[in-house]
Amino acid sequence: MRLLIVTVGSWGDVAPCIGLGVRLRTAGHTVALATHARFADAVRTQGLDFRPLPADPERLFGSADGQRLVRAASAPARLARTLRLGRVFLSRLGRGVLAAAQEGADVVLASALADPLCGPVTEALRLPRLGIYLQPVLPTGAFPPLALAGCRSLGPRGNRLAANALRSVTSHAFAPAVADLRRQLGLPGRPTGAAGRAPRSHTICHGFSPAVVPPPPDWPARARVCGYWWPVPPAGWRPDDRLTAFLSAGPAPVFVGLGSFVAADAARLSALITRALRKAGLRGIVQSGWTDLHVESEDVLTVSEVPHEWLFPRMAAVVHHGGAGTTAAGLRAGVPAVPVPGQLDAYFWAARLTALGSAPTHVPYRDLTASRLAEALRHAVDDPAYRIRSRGIADRLKAEDGAARVLTALHDVEA
Repeated sequence: MRLLIVTVGSWGDVAPCIGLGVRLRTAGHTVALATHARFADAVRTQGLDFRPLPADPERLFGSADGQRLVRAASAPARLARTLRLGRVFLSRLGRGVLAAAQEGADVVLASALADPLCGPVTEALRLPRLGIYLQPVLPTGAFPPLALAGCRSLGPRGNRLAANALRSVTSHAFAPAVADLRRQLGLPGRPTGAAGRAPRSHTICHGFSPAVVPPPPDWPARARVCGYWWPVPPAGWRPDDRLTAFLSAGPAPVFVGLGSFVAADAARLSALITRALRKAGLRGIVQSGWTDLHVESEDVLTVSEVPHEWLFPRMAAVVHHGGAGTTAAGLRAGVPAVPVPGQLDAYFWAARLTALGSAPTHVPYRDLTASRLAEALRHAVDDPAYRIRSRGIADRLKAEDGAARVLTALHDVEA
């Protein structure tokens, strides 16, 4: 089959889809991936066809509007107003999804953010569609919705009510873009509240482990928790001499990186990290990321992009922003974590790491100080229970094959 994977967002949203695409291609399918142009080389290097989608996510999240959206995601009372900022972007994105599908496909595999826009496209082109979600966004009573993940559980009924209310908000945000697509494609209109929802027959494969997020008992049968889809290591990548020399020069360092999180003041945050590592008495490897962190000393090294599957197993602990992909990489490596959530779904993953016993605590970015970070790091490194529990989860992940379950779902689509 000709498969079209559609995903938007940061590298953490794209890398698992590339890994999944490579596995699907190995199984005999022809695979194209539609995403942002900044990831074109990474897609093509792995032998997948690339189809461009508009916008640069780093510029979007670094802009004033993007920063307002990030802050609103952790303050749900402001979410409805702020989501309106994304309507122009979503309309452009919808046209990009249509153009990508018109290049040819037999099945469309859509990430959570792309899925509502893929709906009218696949309906008009009469293509089957499969959801490939990296986050548990379907309503459930088991836990609060992602936008409220920094809050306490509201109980089963309250969690479901909150999830459906927030789902209605996001549906209204998608509504203009979905309506534009439906008019362009000659499709009948749909109620505004249905714009961001998948039909009942739409199967959704979740790319995380049931050992990390057990399938909620009130999810429909069409929602499958498959296991992680691991990124593919860059072909021919080797660590530079500076990195290997630093690793061999002393005890295992801790990793500090905030990935796609864009902080407003890189110099202030870099200085905070320096103080925290000094207070904790730990060596560190700092990844510059989208914030462009920079910390250099005898005991701290700043790096750019280094594959997590190579680096994390060599760390004493990892401090990260709580993105889905980085959370998965840390669990796969079996090392303790100190999540510093600051946006979107990061609060959910940070809470999961703490509940699983892989992290002693999580420190929200808005509350981050050098003392709090140093204290959390010392707990993560000094108490062997966190490493033992992390290694136990890593052992369970090794036994899973998340991509195989997507292949099974595709066979069901064919049938």
